[in-house]
Amino acid sequence: MKRRDFIKQFSYTSAFAIGGGLTLPSFTSKKTKHITILHTNDTHSHIEPFELTHYKYANKGGVARRASVVEQIRKENPNTLLLDAGDIFQGTPYFNYFGGELEFKLMSMLKYDVATIGNHDFDNSIDGLYKQLPNAKFDFVSANYDFSNTVLDTHVKPYKIIVKDGVKIGIFGLGIQLDGLVDPKMYKETKYFDPVEITQDITNELKNTHKCDLIICLSHLGYYYKNNPDKISDLNLAKVTKNIDLIIGGHTHTFLPKPTIVKNVADKNMLVNQVGAYGINLGRVDFYFDEDNNKSSKGTTILV
Repeated sequence: MKRRDFIKQFSYTSAFAIGGGLTLPSFTSKKTKHITILHTNDTHSHIEPFELTHYKYANKGGVARRASVVEQIRKENPNTLLLDAGDIFQGTPYFNYFGGELEFKLMSMLKYDVATIGNHDFDNSIDGLYKQLPNAKFDFVSANYDFSNTVLDTHVKPYKIIVKDGVKIGIFGLGIQLDGLVDPKMYKETKYFDPVEITQDITNELKNTHKCDLIICLSHLGYYYKNNPDKISDLNLAKVTKNIDLIIGGHTHTFLPKPTIVKNVADKNMLVNQVGAYGINLGRVDFYFDEDNNKSSKGTTILV
């Protein structure tokens, strides 16, 4: 199956509108729109905060605390999305005992909008992941994994489009090469496509066909590999593609205090962000659109 046929076969749109964006003092137009993107990655089944005696992350993290932060931000700006960049599973006895059920139920309670799939999300095999999907009241996206010959066929889409306050947001996912990283019997007939080629195709579709105002990539490729600088990563993907506004990354557990600004192939600025692991941090990126649809942004990392 060709890449473009694969993408088109599973394309779909989910749209809803919530009114009333906030404005920056620098904008005088009442039509300024404000979209807030909140995100996590590599939470690895960490439900509770770290112990007070932990050598590095004492009393940090915890899903309940994250929920409180998210709730407050949503009150400030109803036009908020909550996203995850994969590796939801594996890391505490909660996963060993419940097999991912608790993680998905809690994310659903937090009202996550979209997530992508990390390599550890196959740790109970693709069948184990499929078994837990009814507990996830949010969507999974992955553009470069072809699940057509697996139980996940039709359950994971290449992208999702959400409309907030008239702003059309396209969100697509990218997964890391599983061969050599995950036992083949765990992911079975899942096929891997080159992330760069897929990104070029899918961002063109989101930008030019669907006329998205904002394009976000949920990536589990890894931020950057110093020992293998040519390996595909978020920074390398950003440099050789265009149309992406924000890459939300995972896999390398990279703690960034704020998003990295990267020049894309069209010499335009785009953002790459990753907030470490274990639910210790919550990423926040705010986009502002003026009445001519010109956008500006700012990002920060929130300690939970």
